[in-house]
Amino acid sequence: MANLVTSLCCVVLAAVVVAYAQRRSQLIARNQYEQRGSDVTMQCGSLESDASVSWKVNGTDIEAQHQLNGPKLILTNVDLDHNGLYSCFQNPHGERRDTILLHVGLPPQEPKVTCRSNTYPKGFYCSWHLTQPTYIPTNFEVDVQHKHRPLDVQKDPVHKNRCHVQFPEVFSTTPYEVNVTAVNPLGKISSFFSFEESTIVKPDPPEHVTATPIRFKPRRLEVSWQSPATWPDIDAFPLKYFLRYRPLIQERWQHVELSDSTSHTILDAYAGKEYIIQLAAKDTEIGTWSDWSVAVHATPWIEDPLPITSTTEVDFPTETKTSPIPSSKAPQKAEPPVGRAGRVVTFFSPLLLGMTLLFM
Repeated sequence: MANLVTSLCCVVLAAVVVAYAQRRSQLIARNQYEQRGSDVTMQCGSLESDASVSWKVNGTDIEAQHQLNGPKLILTNVDLDHNGLYSCFQNPHGERRDTILLHVGLPPQEPKVTCRSNTYPKGFYCSWHLTQPTYIPTNFEVDVQHKHRPLDVQKDPVHKNRCHVQFPEVFSTTPYEVNVTAVNPLGKISSFFSFEESTIVKPDPPEHVTATPIRFKPRRLEVSWQSPATWPDIDAFPLKYFLRYRPLIQERWQHVELSDSTSHTILDAYAGKEYIIQLAAKDTEIGTWSDWSVAVHATPWIEDPLPITSTTEVDFPTETKTSPIPSSKAPQKAEPPVGRAGRVVTFFSPLLLGMTLLFM
């Protein structure tokens, strides 16, 4: 009896697990990748061909122009706007049976691969890109070999389409072989690239470029710079430099090639003209020139103008000002002061006049 109960419990438990798994599979969306421009058929779970279903995309009822064939939804000439979450429901109770996340994209085309060493002789890096977007996630597999031996490839932590490789030896004339394969759910394709060590050496541009005028030298500019910080051994692998400069008002550059120096004095600058100056760097024996450095601007020394002084005094006519007529309320101009004797004479003048008339 106990064995029978145990068997029944196991059967019930198995049925519950199957039902739960089916239910969970209906709730979790499954990915379906399709190529842009193709016709797409989506199957509603494992329903029979005579099942009646309805569909929604992103929660909205499917438009009438899409074809329904039993449990199947047919989309024609799909494009990026067909991307979305599709759900199907079995009629008449509307129970959800399947959920599909549709991704419309393209298979990858052949990657374009380039390699460069800006840290010679330490190592080099390779980068790649697709000439056409795929619109769906695309991964890259990279294989680098030298003398038929695979080399360790380190993915760049910042640039997803770049890897770094250490040189296994220096001054090798055996070509390096790089194979980059692009892979996505719609296809895969590889690109092969081969190069010799000496052809990919290209330093970064010189850094900290400055240009300063020289006092009392109106046609000179002192230019200085530093070798790129990424170049690991400037003593064992020296760089040469290419200087170009021109007045800002002209288009034609003047050039100077310099070896094993990080400064140069321009002797033929136009006095008072603003100049634009740039530099490039290159290994003294192999490789190619770097890109140009960030442009700097400078103007040769200009003598301060002397103050203007006059050697002849000029008499300018004095301007005569006419005082306005004072108003009745304005203070009047004071009369000259009168002395004490004058005030006495003024007081006795009427008296003397009267006495004179009396005695006449």
